[in-house]
Amino acid sequence: MGFEDLIPAPRKGWWVPPTPGLYPLDEETVLHAGPGAERVARWLRGTLGAATGLPFDEGLNDNGIVLRIDPQLAAEAYRVVVDGYAIRIDGGSAAGVFWGAQTFRQLLDPDVYRRAPIDPGRREWHVPMVVIEDSPRFPWRGLLLDVARHFMPKEGVLRYLDLMAAHKLNVLHFHLTDDQGWRIEIRRHPRLTEVGSWRARTKFGHRFSPLWDDKPHGGFYTRDDIREIVAYAAERHITVVPEIDLPGHSQAAIAAYPELGNTDVIDTTALTVWDTWGISPNVLAPTDNTLRFYEGVFEEVLELFPGEFVHVGGDECPKEQWRRSPTARARVKELGLANEDELQAWFIGHFDAWLTARGRRLIGWDEILEGGLAAGATVSSWRGYAGGIAAARAGHDVVMCPEQHVYLDHRQDGGPDEPVPIGYVRTLEDVYRFEPVPPELTPEEAGHVLGAQANLWTEATEDHARVDYQAFPRLAAFAEVAWSGLPAPAERDFADFERRMGVHYARLDALGVAYRPPAGPRPWQRRPGVLGRPLDGPPPEG
Repeated sequence: MGFEDLIPAPRKGWWVPPTPGLYPLDEETVLHAGPGAERVARWLRGTLGAATGLPFDEGLNDNGIVLRIDPQLAAEAYRVVVDGYAIRIDGGSAAGVFWGAQTFRQLLDPDVYRRAPIDPGRREWHVPMVVIEDSPRFPWRGLLLDVARHFMPKEGVLRYLDLMAAHKLNVLHFHLTDDQGWRIEIRRHPRLTEVGSWRARTKFGHRFSPLWDDKPHGGFYTRDDIREIVAYAAERHITVVPEIDLPGHSQAAIAAYPELGNTDVIDTTALTVWDTWGISPNVLAPTDNTLRFYEGVFEEVLELFPGEFVHVGGDECPKEQWRRSPTARARVKELGLANEDELQAWFIGHFDAWLTARGRRLIGWDEILEGGLAAGATVSSWRGYAGGIAAARAGHDVVMCPEQHVYLDHRQDGGPDEPVPIGYVRTLEDVYRFEPVPPELTPEEAGHVLGAQANLWTEATEDHARVDYQAFPRLAAFAEVAWSGLPAPAERDFADFERRMGVHYARLDALGVAYRPPAGPRPWQRRPGVLGRPLDGPPPEG
C-alpha cells in the first residue's frame, strides 16, 4: 500500500528515498503517545494488536510509532512520516492524530482491518516510507442512520461508528424517532418505549408494495446504551447529533401519549405506531402541554448527548389537522400568526430559544424555513440546494444533504435488478461528483456551509446486510468529497478513484462489509415482480 491508494485522498504525499523503502513492524515495535494523544494510542494499540498479534508495548526508541500533538497544525490536520528511524503521526489535536492513525492503518496490508490474525505465524508487517500531510475540507462530515423505521441494535451502531471513523467521517446524525418507532428511553415518559418502540407489522418494500411482514418489529436504546454509543463515538472523534422529530413524524409518540395529538379533530386513542411508509397526517398539537412534554424529553436528551447540535426534524408536517382544529386555530389567532406555516415556525422557534438558553444549537430540515427561520437555527438542506442557499444568504449555517445526490437508500442503477429500487438513480460516480457548495454562493455565504452529510433512510432497508449494500461503496465516495480538497465535479478523476477502490474493496472485505459489488447486484439479490419496479421517486434522469 502507498499514499496513492488512500481513501479519502490526502492533500499531499510523497515517497521517502530510497523508493520503495519499507519500515518493519514486529514484536520489538513500541508505541509511544505524547501528552494529549494517549486515548488515540489506546485505540491504535488495540486495533493493530488484534489484527497482527503484535504487542506494541509502550516505549520510545528508534523502532517505534510516536503519536504527538503539534499545535502548529490545524485541529483536524495531521502529518504522517515513515522513514528509516520511526513512524511519527502528528496532529493539531487528538482528532488530528486519530485521522493520521487511520491513514497509517491504510498504509498496511488490508488484513490489518481484521479482528484477529489470520496468519498467527506472521511476525512482521511492513509500512512504506512516505510523508503525508492532510487536513479536511469541511468540519461536518456526516452520516444519518435512520434507526426509527428499522431498528438497528446497539452492536450495529457501534460497527457503523467504526466504519465512519475508517473513512474520516465525524458526525453521526442519529434519527431516533419517527411515525414508525421511538428508539430512546425517556425516564419521565416510559410509554414512549413501552408503546412507541414497537409496531405490530411492517410494510415490506416501498410504500406501494402489497407485501407485509406480519411479525412485530421494534426495539430501543436504554440510557446506558446511549451513553455507550456516545462514548464509543467520542473515542473515534465522532459527534452524535440526536434527532427527536417534531411536530410531524410523531405518530409513535402520539400512540404512546394520545394527549399529544389533535384530540379535537381525531380520536387519538385509536392510533397505533404506524406500520407503513410515507407521511402520516397525525401531527403534534400546538399546545402548552405538548411544549412541556417535549421540553422534558429534551432535558433528558441533553443529559445523554453533550454535542453542540440537537436536531428537531421539522420536515413533512401536514397542516390539515391544524386547519380543522379549533385549538390550533385559536393558537394562530392568539399569536397573531398569518397561517399554519407560521404556526410551525413558532413551534420550531420555541425550541430554538429553549436550546439556545441551555448552550445548544437547533438544527432542522429545510422545511423550518417555511413561515420564517428561527434566529439560531441551522438548516439540513435535503430537498435540493435551494433551502441551503436561502439559509446561507440569510446568515444561517447549513449542512448540505440533497436527496438528489446523497440519499443512500436510493437506487444505484436504472435497471430492474436493484433490491426495492426507490428514489433517484445515484451511481458511485454520481456521488463522487457531488459538490456541497453551490456556485451561486459568495465566498462569505459559502462560509456558512458547515459541510455535507449522506443520509441512509431505512424504510426499505430492513437489516444490516441491506444497510451495507446501500451504503457501500458510495459512502467511500462521499467521504472523499467531504474530506478531500477535490476540484470541480467535472474535473474529478473518477477513474483514479475507481482504481483506489480496487484496493479499498479488500479493506471492506476484511471489515466484513456487504457492499454492492462493482459489477452490480448478485443474482440472489434480485427481486422479481412488484418490488423490482422503480417507485417512490422521479424516473431516472436521461
